[in-house]
Amino acid sequence: MITENKQQICDALAETLKLTRNCEDIIRIEYNPNTECALICFKNADPIPANVACDSGTALIRDIMRRLP
Repeated sequence: MITENKQQICDALAETLKLTRNCEDIIRIEYNPNTECALICFKNADPIPANVACDSGTALIRDIMRRLP
């Protein structure tokens, strides 16, 4: 069974989103294992929290994508 590294998934997702017109100003996505929250950080906007509690890697990606403007 593979152990998912949620911060690594967030890092890869942030890099992918930077390639898009809508999210080119993303700086990073920070995963906090204590709160099970991902914080989507932008250059010129307030960070957006995403609740990713009990998520698999693919569910984490879906939850983050739902929170994007």
